[in-house]
Amino acid sequence: MATRYDLFLELANKNCSIKTSEFVKIFKKNKYQYNNIYRMLKDLTKEKLAVNTKLGFQIKLSQRSRLLYRLITYCVSNGINYNYLLDKELAKFISKALLKIEFGLADFKIDPKTFKKYTKILIEYELIIKVSSKPFRARIVWNYLLSNLLQYFNIKPVVKKEKNVNFLDEIRKELFIFNRKVKKNERTYNELIKPLEIKFIHSSLSLEGNPITLPNTIKILKDKVIPKDLKVLNVKETQNYYSALNIALKNAINIVPLNKERILNYHFLAMQHRERIAGKIRTVSVYIKGNPLFKVAKLKDVEPLLNELMKEYNLFIKKKHTLKELISFVSYFHNQFQYIHPFIDGNSRTTRLLVFHILNYVKIPLLFIPLGVLDQYLSNTKAYKKREDKELFKTLQLIILYNLKTLNEKLEK
Repeated sequence: MATRYDLFLELANKNCSIKTSEFVKIFKKNKYQYNNIYRMLKDLTKEKLAVNTKLGFQIKLSQRSRLLYRLITYCVSNGINYNYLLDKELAKFISKALLKIEFGLADFKIDPKTFKKYTKILIEYELIIKVSSKPFRARIVWNYLLSNLLQYFNIKPVVKKEKNVNFLDEIRKELFIFNRKVKKNERTYNELIKPLEIKFIHSSLSLEGNPITLPNTIKILKDKVIPKDLKVLNVKETQNYYSALNIALKNAINIVPLNKERILNYHFLAMQHRERIAGKIRTVSVYIKGNPLFKVAKLKDVEPLLNELMKEYNLFIKKKHTLKELISFVSYFHNQFQYIHPFIDGNSRTTRLLVFHILNYVKIPLLFIPLGVLDQYLSNTKAYKKREDKELFKTLQLIILYNLKTLNEKLEK
Protein backbone atom coordinates (compact mmCIF):
# COMPACT_ATOMS: atom_id res chain seq x y z
CA MET A 1 0.00 0.00 0.00
CA ALA A 2 1.35 3.41 -1.01
CA THR A 3 1.92 6.01 1.72
CA ARG A 4 2.03 9.79 1.58
CA TYR A 5 5.82 9.57 1.77
CA ASP A 6 5.84 7.30 -1.30
CA LEU A 7 3.74 9.90 -3.11
CA PHE A 8 6.07 12.68 -1.96
CA LEU A 9 9.13 10.82 -3.27
CA GLU A 10 7.45 10.26 -6.63
CA LEU A 11 6.60 13.97 -6.88
CA ALA A 12 10.14 14.95 -5.95
CA ASN A 13 11.79 12.54 -8.38
CA LYS A 14 9.50 13.45 -11.28
CA ASN A 15 9.75 17.19 -10.43
CA CYS A 16 6.56 17.97 -12.33
CA SER A 17 2.81 18.16 -11.77
CA ILE A 18 1.08 14.79 -11.39
CA LYS A 19 -2.68 14.23 -11.28
CA THR A 20 -4.31 11.84 -8.84
CA SER A 21 -5.38 9.55 -11.69
CA GLU A 22 -1.73 9.30 -12.80
CA PHE A 23 -0.70 8.27 -9.29
CA VAL A 24 -3.29 5.48 -9.42
CA LYS A 25 -1.55 4.15 -12.56
CA ILE A 26 2.00 4.70 -11.26
CA PHE A 27 1.34 2.69 -8.10
CA LYS A 28 -0.78 0.14 -9.98
CA LYS A 29 -3.88 0.70 -7.88
CA ASN A 30 -7.46 0.20 -8.95
CA LYS A 31 -9.91 3.06 -9.38
CA TYR A 32 -11.35 2.42 -5.91
CA GLN A 33 -8.06 3.62 -4.41
CA TYR A 34 -8.43 7.04 -6.07
CA ASN A 35 -10.03 8.72 -3.03
CA ASN A 36 -7.41 7.31 -0.65
CA ILE A 37 -4.54 8.58 -2.80
CA TYR A 38 -6.24 11.95 -3.22
CA ARG A 39 -6.62 12.20 0.58
CA MET A 40 -2.89 11.54 1.10
CA LEU A 41 -1.99 14.15 -1.52
CA LYS A 42 -4.20 16.66 0.25
CA ASP A 43 -2.40 15.77 3.51
CA LEU A 44 0.89 16.67 1.81
CA THR A 45 -0.54 20.06 0.87
CA LYS A 46 -1.74 20.63 4.46
CA GLU A 47 1.79 19.86 5.64
CA LYS A 48 3.06 22.37 3.05
CA LEU A 49 5.10 19.71 1.30
CA ALA A 50 3.09 19.89 -1.94
CA VAL A 51 0.73 22.24 -3.76
CA ASN A 52 -2.38 21.47 -5.81
CA THR A 53 -2.49 23.20 -9.20
CA LYS A 54 -4.71 22.93 -12.26
CA LEU A 55 -2.14 20.57 -13.76
CA GLY A 56 -2.02 18.36 -10.69
CA PHE A 57 0.02 18.08 -7.50
CA GLN A 58 3.64 19.18 -7.35
CA ILE A 59 6.37 19.61 -4.75
CA LYS A 60 6.36 22.82 -2.72
CA LEU A 61 9.99 23.86 -2.58
CA SER A 62 10.95 24.75 0.96
CA GLN A 63 13.53 23.93 3.61
CA ARG A 64 11.14 21.35 5.06
CA SER A 65 10.51 19.55 1.75
CA ARG A 66 14.24 19.51 0.98
CA LEU A 67 14.93 18.04 4.43
CA LEU A 68 12.30 15.34 3.91
CA TYR A 69 13.75 14.49 0.51
CA ARG A 70 17.24 14.13 2.00
CA LEU A 71 15.84 11.87 4.70
CA ILE A 72 13.97 9.63 2.29
CA THR A 73 16.77 9.33 -0.28
CA TYR A 74 19.28 8.53 2.47
CA CYS A 75 16.95 5.78 3.67
CA VAL A 76 16.52 4.40 0.14
CA SER A 77 20.29 4.41 -0.40
CA ASN A 78 20.85 2.42 2.80
CA GLY A 79 17.99 -0.05 2.50
CA ILE A 80 15.86 1.58 5.22
CA ASN A 81 12.07 1.59 5.05
CA TYR A 82 11.47 5.31 5.52
CA ASN A 83 7.79 4.69 6.28
CA TYR A 84 8.87 3.04 9.55
CA LEU A 85 11.43 5.69 10.45
CA LEU A 86 9.31 8.75 9.63
CA ASP A 87 7.19 8.51 12.75
CA LYS A 88 6.94 11.45 15.14
CA GLU A 89 6.47 9.19 18.17
CA LEU A 90 9.56 7.23 17.22
CA ALA A 91 11.45 10.52 16.87
CA LYS A 92 10.34 11.49 20.40
CA PHE A 93 11.52 8.08 21.62
CA ILE A 94 14.94 8.69 20.03
CA SER A 95 15.23 12.16 21.59
CA LYS A 96 14.60 10.68 25.05
CA ALA A 97 17.09 7.85 24.43
CA LEU A 98 19.74 10.42 23.52
CA LEU A 99 19.50 11.83 27.05
CA LYS A 100 21.00 8.59 28.35
CA ILE A 101 24.37 6.95 27.79
CA GLU A 102 22.49 3.64 27.87
CA PHE A 103 18.73 3.14 28.00
CA GLY A 104 16.19 0.44 28.81
CA LEU A 105 12.45 0.05 29.23
CA ALA A 106 12.51 1.66 32.68
CA ASP A 107 13.70 4.95 31.14
CA PHE A 108 10.44 5.40 29.18
CA LYS A 109 6.82 5.79 30.18
CA ILE A 110 5.53 3.56 27.38
CA ASP A 111 4.14 0.06 27.24
CA PRO A 112 6.58 -2.81 26.59
CA LYS A 113 5.09 -3.59 23.16
CA THR A 114 5.72 -0.06 21.90
CA PHE A 115 9.23 -0.10 23.39
CA LYS A 116 9.94 -3.41 21.63
CA LYS A 117 8.54 -2.07 18.35
CA TYR A 118 10.74 1.03 18.38
CA THR A 119 13.92 -0.76 19.45
CA LYS A 120 13.33 -3.45 16.83
CA ILE A 121 13.22 -0.80 14.08
CA LEU A 122 16.36 0.92 15.38
CA ILE A 123 18.24 -2.36 15.75
CA GLU A 124 17.26 -3.53 12.26
CA TYR A 125 18.67 -0.35 10.72
CA GLU A 126 21.82 -0.34 12.91
CA LEU A 127 20.93 2.89 14.67
CA ILE A 128 21.36 1.57 18.19
CA ILE A 129 23.91 -0.74 19.75
CA LYS A 130 22.39 -3.38 21.98
CA VAL A 131 24.54 -3.76 25.08
CA SER A 132 22.53 -6.55 26.74
CA SER A 133 19.36 -8.57 26.10
CA LYS A 134 18.30 -9.47 29.64
CA PRO A 135 17.66 -6.87 30.84
CA PHE A 136 17.53 -4.96 27.56
CA ARG A 137 20.08 -2.14 27.49
CA ALA A 138 21.19 -0.19 24.42
CA ARG A 139 22.83 3.06 23.34
CA ILE A 140 22.30 5.42 20.44
CA VAL A 141 25.17 6.93 18.45
CA TRP A 142 24.38 10.46 17.24
CA ASN A 143 24.53 10.75 13.45
CA TYR A 144 23.39 12.63 10.35
CA LEU A 145 20.21 10.57 9.86
CA LEU A 146 18.94 11.01 13.42
CA SER A 147 19.80 14.70 13.32
CA ASN A 148 17.68 15.20 10.20
CA LEU A 149 14.86 13.03 11.54
CA LEU A 150 14.52 15.06 14.73
CA GLN A 151 14.86 18.32 12.83
CA TYR A 152 12.05 17.28 10.49
CA PHE A 153 9.71 16.77 13.44
CA ASN A 154 10.89 20.03 15.08
CA ILE A 155 12.50 18.26 18.01
CA LYS A 156 15.61 19.88 19.45
CA PRO A 157 17.98 17.13 20.50
CA VAL A 158 20.04 17.08 23.68
CA VAL A 159 22.78 14.49 23.33
CA LYS A 160 24.32 12.97 26.44
CA LYS A 161 28.06 12.86 25.81
CA GLU A 162 30.32 10.21 27.27
CA LYS A 163 33.86 11.20 28.18
CA ASN A 164 35.36 7.78 28.80
CA VAL A 165 34.32 5.11 26.32
CA ASN A 166 35.54 1.68 27.36
CA PHE A 167 34.04 -1.48 25.86
CA LEU A 168 37.16 -3.61 26.22
CA ASP A 169 35.68 -5.95 28.84
CA GLU A 170 32.51 -6.34 26.80
CA ILE A 171 34.53 -7.03 23.65
CA ARG A 172 36.59 -9.70 25.47
CA LYS A 173 33.40 -11.36 26.65
CA GLU A 174 31.81 -11.32 23.17
CA LEU A 175 35.08 -12.46 21.58
CA PHE A 176 35.19 -15.49 23.88
CA ILE A 177 31.59 -16.36 22.95
CA PHE A 178 32.34 -15.82 19.25
CA ASN A 179 35.37 -18.13 19.21
CA ARG A 180 33.41 -20.85 20.97
CA LYS A 181 30.46 -20.56 18.57
CA VAL A 182 32.57 -20.47 15.42
CA LYS A 183 34.29 -23.71 16.39
CA LYS A 184 30.88 -25.37 16.72
CA ASN A 185 29.33 -23.80 13.64
CA GLU A 186 32.00 -22.74 11.16
CA ARG A 187 29.73 -23.40 8.18
CA THR A 188 27.10 -20.92 9.40
CA TYR A 189 29.80 -18.33 10.05
CA ASN A 190 31.11 -18.65 6.48
CA GLU A 191 27.56 -18.11 5.22
CA LEU A 192 27.24 -14.96 7.35
CA ILE A 193 30.39 -13.37 5.97
CA LYS A 194 29.18 -12.54 2.44
CA PRO A 195 26.10 -10.42 3.33
CA LEU A 196 28.14 -8.43 5.86
CA GLU A 197 30.98 -7.95 3.35
CA ILE A 198 28.48 -6.51 0.88
CA LYS A 199 27.26 -4.06 3.52
CA PHE A 200 30.89 -3.09 4.12
CA ILE A 201 31.40 -2.49 0.38
CA HIS A 202 28.34 -0.26 0.19
CA SER A 203 29.10 1.80 3.30
CA SER A 204 32.79 2.18 2.47
CA LEU A 205 32.15 3.34 -1.09
CA SER A 206 29.24 5.57 -0.07
CA LEU A 207 31.78 7.51 2.01
CA GLU A 208 33.71 8.04 -1.24
CA GLY A 209 30.68 9.32 -3.16
CA ASN A 210 29.60 6.16 -4.97
CA PRO A 211 25.80 6.62 -5.39
CA ILE A 212 24.85 2.94 -5.79
CA THR A 213 22.28 2.00 -3.13
CA LEU A 214 22.59 -0.96 -0.77
CA PRO A 215 19.76 -2.88 -2.52
CA ASN A 216 21.54 -2.41 -5.87
CA THR A 217 24.92 -3.34 -4.35
CA ILE A 218 23.32 -6.62 -3.24
CA LYS A 219 21.99 -7.21 -6.76
CA ILE A 220 25.41 -6.57 -8.30
CA LEU A 221 27.51 -8.62 -5.89
CA LYS A 222 25.16 -11.34 -4.71
CA ASP A 223 22.71 -11.82 -7.56
CA LYS A 224 25.20 -10.91 -10.33
CA VAL A 225 22.57 -8.64 -11.88
CA ILE A 226 23.41 -5.13 -13.10
CA PRO A 227 20.38 -2.84 -12.56
CA LYS A 228 19.51 -0.46 -15.37
CA ASP A 229 20.51 3.21 -15.35
CA LEU A 230 23.66 2.67 -13.26
CA LYS A 231 26.91 4.19 -14.50
CA VAL A 232 29.43 1.61 -15.67
CA LEU A 233 32.22 3.27 -13.69
CA ASN A 234 30.26 3.05 -10.41
CA VAL A 235 29.45 -0.62 -11.03
CA LYS A 236 33.08 -1.45 -11.79
CA GLU A 237 34.21 0.44 -8.71
CA THR A 238 31.86 -1.72 -6.61
CA GLN A 239 32.98 -4.99 -8.23
CA ASN A 240 36.66 -4.11 -7.95
CA TYR A 241 36.44 -3.20 -4.27
CA TYR A 242 34.64 -6.46 -3.58
CA SER A 243 37.49 -8.38 -5.27
CA ALA A 244 40.06 -6.57 -3.13
CA LEU A 245 38.06 -7.21 0.04
CA ASN A 246 37.82 -10.95 -0.66
CA ILE A 247 41.60 -11.19 -1.11
CA ALA A 248 42.17 -9.20 2.09
CA LEU A 249 39.87 -11.49 4.06
CA LYS A 250 41.44 -14.63 2.56
CA ASN A 251 44.92 -13.40 3.48
CA ALA A 252 43.84 -12.49 7.02
CA ILE A 253 42.16 -15.88 7.60
CA ASN A 254 45.26 -17.67 6.30
CA ILE A 255 47.46 -15.60 8.66
CA VAL A 256 49.25 -13.86 5.79
CA PRO A 257 50.77 -10.61 7.14
CA LEU A 258 50.65 -7.26 5.42
CA ASN A 259 53.61 -5.96 3.46
CA LYS A 260 54.14 -3.16 1.01
CA GLU A 261 53.51 -5.39 -2.02
CA ARG A 262 50.17 -6.61 -0.66
CA ILE A 263 49.07 -3.06 0.10
CA LEU A 264 49.87 -2.07 -3.48
CA ASN A 265 47.98 -5.14 -4.69
CA TYR A 266 44.89 -4.27 -2.60
CA HIS A 267 44.92 -0.80 -4.11
CA PHE A 268 45.46 -2.24 -7.60
CA LEU A 269 42.48 -4.60 -7.25
CA ALA A 270 40.23 -1.91 -5.74
CA MET A 271 41.14 0.73 -8.35
CA GLN A 272 41.29 -1.28 -11.60
CA HIS A 273 38.66 1.04 -13.05
CA ARG A 274 41.42 3.68 -12.98
CA GLU A 275 44.30 1.76 -14.55
CA ARG A 276 46.71 4.70 -14.69
CA ILE A 277 46.89 5.01 -10.88
CA ALA A 278 45.96 1.49 -9.68
CA GLY A 279 48.63 0.03 -7.42
CA LYS A 280 51.04 2.91 -7.97
CA ILE A 281 52.59 5.23 -5.38
CA ARG A 282 51.71 8.82 -6.18
CA THR A 283 54.23 11.08 -7.89
CA VAL A 284 52.27 14.29 -7.38
CA SER A 285 51.02 16.31 -4.42
CA VAL A 286 47.41 15.68 -3.32
CA TYR A 287 44.84 17.14 -0.95
CA ILE A 288 41.51 16.09 0.57
CA LYS A 289 38.53 17.50 -1.27
CA GLY A 290 36.17 19.33 1.06
CA ASN A 291 38.55 19.33 4.04
CA PRO A 292 41.47 21.74 3.70
CA LEU A 293 42.39 21.13 7.36
CA PHE A 294 43.31 17.49 6.68
CA LYS A 295 47.08 17.34 6.40
CA VAL A 296 48.75 14.79 4.12
CA ALA A 297 52.43 13.95 3.79
CA LYS A 298 54.63 15.90 1.42
CA LEU A 299 55.53 14.03 -1.74
CA LYS A 300 59.19 13.57 -0.75
CA ASP A 301 58.11 11.94 2.55
CA VAL A 302 55.61 9.40 1.19
CA GLU A 303 57.99 6.47 0.56
CA PRO A 304 60.07 6.95 3.77
CA LEU A 305 56.96 7.26 5.94
CA LEU A 306 55.30 4.23 4.34
CA ASN A 307 58.46 2.17 4.86
CA GLU A 308 58.65 3.30 8.48
CA LEU A 309 54.98 2.41 9.06
CA MET A 310 55.55 -1.10 7.70
CA LYS A 311 58.55 -1.52 10.02
CA GLU A 312 56.34 -0.56 12.96
CA TYR A 313 53.69 -3.02 11.78
CA ASN A 314 56.20 -5.88 11.43
CA LEU A 315 57.58 -5.26 14.92
CA PHE A 316 54.07 -5.08 16.35
CA ILE A 317 52.71 -8.36 14.93
CA LYS A 318 55.71 -10.33 16.15
CA LYS A 319 54.69 -9.80 19.78
CA LYS A 320 51.62 -10.63 21.83
CA HIS A 321 49.46 -7.68 22.81
CA THR A 322 46.49 -6.82 24.97
CA LEU A 323 43.18 -6.01 23.32
CA LYS A 324 43.68 -2.34 24.18
CA GLU A 325 47.11 -2.33 22.53
CA LEU A 326 45.72 -4.02 19.40
CA ILE A 327 42.91 -1.53 18.90
CA SER A 328 45.20 1.40 19.75
CA PHE A 329 47.71 0.29 17.14
CA VAL A 330 45.01 -0.16 14.51
CA SER A 331 43.74 3.37 15.26
CA TYR A 332 47.25 4.74 14.83
CA PHE A 333 47.90 2.67 11.68
CA HIS A 334 44.61 3.83 10.13
CA ASN A 335 45.26 7.54 10.64
CA GLN A 336 48.96 7.33 9.83
CA PHE A 337 48.27 5.58 6.52
CA GLN A 338 45.65 8.21 5.68
CA TYR A 339 48.17 10.92 6.55
CA ILE A 340 50.82 9.35 4.30
CA HIS A 341 48.19 9.20 1.54
CA PRO A 342 50.42 7.11 -0.75
CA PHE A 343 48.02 7.08 -3.73
CA ILE A 344 46.50 9.73 -5.96
CA ASP A 345 43.03 8.35 -5.14
CA GLY A 346 41.52 5.43 -3.24
CA ASN A 347 43.50 6.00 -0.03
CA SER A 348 40.58 5.87 2.40
CA ARG A 349 38.99 2.74 0.95
CA THR A 350 42.41 1.07 0.98
CA THR A 351 42.94 2.15 4.59
CA ARG A 352 39.71 0.40 5.57
CA LEU A 353 40.87 -2.76 3.78
CA LEU A 354 44.09 -2.67 5.80
CA VAL A 355 42.19 -2.27 9.08
CA PHE A 356 39.93 -5.11 7.94
CA HIS A 357 43.04 -7.25 7.30
CA ILE A 358 44.88 -6.41 10.54
CA LEU A 359 41.95 -7.10 12.85
CA ASN A 360 40.87 -10.32 11.14
CA TYR A 361 44.53 -11.42 11.12
CA VAL A 362 44.50 -11.33 14.94
CA LYS A 363 41.09 -13.10 14.99
CA ILE A 364 38.99 -10.03 15.77
CA PRO A 365 36.15 -10.21 13.25
CA LEU A 366 35.53 -6.88 11.56
CA LEU A 367 33.19 -7.41 8.62
CA PHE A 368 31.20 -4.18 8.34
CA ILE A 369 30.71 -0.69 9.78
CA PRO A 370 27.21 -0.27 11.24
CA LEU A 371 25.21 2.53 9.66
CA GLY A 372 24.68 4.41 12.93
CA VAL A 373 28.44 4.67 13.52
CA LEU A 374 29.47 5.73 9.99
CA ASP A 375 29.30 9.47 10.66
CA GLN A 376 31.28 9.16 13.89
CA TYR A 377 33.89 7.05 12.08
CA LEU A 378 34.15 9.63 9.30
CA SER A 379 34.56 12.50 11.78
CA ASN A 380 37.47 10.61 13.40
CA THR A 381 39.24 10.06 10.08
CA LYS A 382 39.37 12.09 6.89
CA ALA A 383 36.67 14.53 8.02
CA TYR A 384 38.47 15.51 11.22
CA LYS A 385 39.65 19.03 11.92
CA LYS A 386 42.47 17.77 14.10
CA ARG A 387 43.92 14.27 14.15
CA GLU A 388 42.69 12.34 17.18
CA ASP A 389 43.77 8.69 17.27
CA LYS A 390 42.18 8.37 20.72
CA GLU A 391 38.76 9.26 19.32
CA LEU A 392 39.12 6.67 16.57
CA PHE A 393 40.13 4.17 19.26
CA LYS A 394 36.74 4.78 20.93
CA THR A 395 34.85 4.45 17.66
CA LEU A 396 36.65 1.25 16.69
CA GLN A 397 35.58 -0.27 20.00
CA LEU A 398 31.94 0.42 19.09
CA ILE A 399 32.38 -1.02 15.61
CA ILE A 400 34.13 -4.17 16.85
CA LEU A 401 31.56 -4.71 19.60
CA TYR A 402 28.71 -4.28 17.12
CA ASN A 403 30.30 -6.82 14.76
CA LEU A 404 30.76 -9.35 17.56
CA LYS A 405 27.25 -8.98 18.94
CA THR A 406 25.75 -9.23 15.44
CA LEU A 407 27.72 -12.37 14.64
CA ASN A 408 27.01 -13.99 18.01
CA GLU A 409 23.28 -13.40 17.67
CA LYS A 410 23.23 -14.82 14.14
CA LEU A 411 25.34 -17.82 15.16
CA GLU A 412 22.80 -18.52 17.92
CA LYS A 413 20.04 -19.13 15.37
